[in-house]
Amino acid sequence: MTSAAPTPRPAGPAGPPFPSLVIGARTLVPHGSFAETQAAFLQPDAATVAALGRLLEAHRIGVVAHFYMDAELQGVLSACDWPHIHVSDSLAMADAAVKMAEAGVGAVIVLGVDFMSENVRAVLDATGHASVPVYRAAAQLIGCSLAESAEAREYGAWLTRAARTPHSLHVIYINTSLRVKAMSQALVPTITCTSSNVVQTLLQAAAQIPDVTIWYGPDTYMGRNLEAMLAQYAALTDAEIAALHPAHGRASLDALRRRFHYFEQGVCIVHHLFGAEVTAQVQRDYPDAFYAAHLEVPGEMFALAAAAARHGRGVVGSTSNILSFIAGKVAEAVELPGAARLRVVLGTEAGMITPIVRKVQETLRAHRRDDVEVEIIFPVASEAVAQAPGSGLGVIPGVAAGEGCSTAGGCATCPYMKMNSLEALLRVCEAIGTPAEAGLAGHAPRRTTETVDGRTIADLGGEPILYMRAFQRSGALPDALVAQVLAGGAGRPRA
Repeated sequence: MTSAAPTPRPAGPAGPPFPSLVIGARTLVPHGSFAETQAAFLQPDAATVAALGRLLEAHRIGVVAHFYMDAELQGVLSACDWPHIHVSDSLAMADAAVKMAEAGVGAVIVLGVDFMSENVRAVLDATGHASVPVYRAAAQLIGCSLAESAEAREYGAWLTRAARTPHSLHVIYINTSLRVKAMSQALVPTITCTSSNVVQTLLQAAAQIPDVTIWYGPDTYMGRNLEAMLAQYAALTDAEIAALHPAHGRASLDALRRRFHYFEQGVCIVHHLFGAEVTAQVQRDYPDAFYAAHLEVPGEMFALAAAAARHGRGVVGSTSNILSFIAGKVAEAVELPGAARLRVVLGTEAGMITPIVRKVQETLRAHRRDDVEVEIIFPVASEAVAQAPGSGLGVIPGVAAGEGCSTAGGCATCPYMKMNSLEALLRVCEAIGTPAEAGLAGHAPRRTTETVDGRTIADLGGEPILYMRAFQRSGALPDALVAQVLAGGAGRPRA
């Protein structure tokens, strides 16, 4: 892979253009310092890749990582040929860990924030793999602004209101701690969701329980976007609605809209950056681009991408949905004659660039299309957060680089995810399977002896996750969960 020098581009009327990375079959052309950093790490050091591969194979270690890991980590992981490495969104991480345990790995390392390692631990325990240790790369706790909003007293008060409402179902974003999931389940029948399955969860719940009242949290932007999507669906014809879910029509969607509530005080600090100012510049400077937005973005970016999606020029959804959309557009382009450059505004965490580059180049090379390129544009907000290790806050608002990027090098990057590092991963790998593994106790997911309704936090908090996994397998909410909703509250029939 070669990396060409960036070419200067004129500034738009509101200032410099957003940084971008132009992906060719064998080339990467970065525009801006952030894109240059990404390009550098996408061709990792071969000796480092080999060293990691040897450690993973020697100690039979599995690694599950989130798409939002930094470019250096993802670059090394994607170049390593050890079969038990999986990079994905949060939904697939636990499933991948289970498959690794079934294949005989002796330990699993989770690269992500703490709720991800907790989810992996809970799912491994529930599937008979409690003996497989799970480790985080970092010894210190790795928080998440969104997950922590559900720890607040306001969330408990909101759920108390839900508990007093007949036939309530709490749909909680998987990006929350195991303790929050447990406390929620103790108050209100609860099922976890991800950005890729939340819409179907809502529709299926309303199909199985026609008078259900749904309480979604803690992500406020996603809640608002879901409310907007339900309104858009309700305006469709009954035939179009039936294509979304066969049990629904206008009347049932109108009823669901009236009984849908979302928590209004939860936010992801990364997706918060994709607000009105950024959206206005995207519309002005990139009118010919495809728009890819995560379901967690503010309403302005959501509306832009959702409108584009209706014309086949955009997508709103999970990280996996975004990757699939870009891959699909590239697949279409290589089947057409003539040179082409696809431009995609990436409305999510910039760590997505690594799997995007891998997928795009794989497709272009397979079709021998050196004349097709994909330009990924990274929107940047002036209020981007920057790491501040000397501050009690950990992160501070403000521009730490010329493009509004964080000191980790990222435009719209999560400072919490970046607490995972390549050096930390290698240290943990070196300790596993040796006497030094005893010193990794601080790297294990948080465990608590606290009980709720006579059950441990791990047991009770894992129940909403298992409900989601059952829904994913069968397409229906589990009978035990439906029985709890109809009975009026949690703490009654159990799975």
